[in-house]
Amino acid sequence: MKNDEPGSDLLRGKLVRLSAVSPEDLSKLIVGWIQNSEYWRLIANGPSFPLSQEGLRKFMEKHLEKDDLRSCFFVIRTLDGDRDIGEIELGGISYARGESYVGIGIGEPEYQGRGYGTDAMNIILHFAFTELNLYRVSLTVFEYNPRAVRAYEKCGFKVEGRAREFFQREGRRWDLIHMGILREEWQAQNA
Repeated sequence: MKNDEPGSDLLRGKLVRLSAVSPEDLSKLIVGWIQNSEYWRLIANGPSFPLSQEGLRKFMEKHLEKDDLRSCFFVIRTLDGDRDIGEIELGGISYARGESYVGIGIGEPEYQGRGYGTDAMNIILHFAFTELNLYRVSLTVFEYNPRAVRAYEKCGFKVEGRAREFFQREGRRWDLIHMGILREEWQAQNA
């Protein structure tokens, strides 16, 4: 359903839209997604273990209460079918420094690797640079996720460094890759 109010397309892309979501609703979605160990493997460097919806909801409420003006959580919804497929967050927002980090996860496997995450990232960057007036957005990604690195580069992020052998998984050490994008880089790419 299209909203014709001014600004209604602010968080709408070509494939998805971003919607505000309550901690209770988002915790329901994430608890389902983290049952898929591959999803957990791509978003967290800790071991995969079951979390309760109630525990996750309490964690999110505490995080938002403490950090209410420094974080923006959204659920990623498809335009076709209005299906909840992932989540994205701008966190650690510093208005004084004009920076934030972004985290994203596509929880529904059939939507991974099909451009939905890239579309959501482009939307959140537009929001960060034009609405929040940020100057810089950064993220980290695991070395064993080259698909994500390519998607982030497609959005304009640049590799800024590595934390070498940051953590162990599957019997070996992996790097944590640091990436960032500046407002003028984003503007040049979207001119």
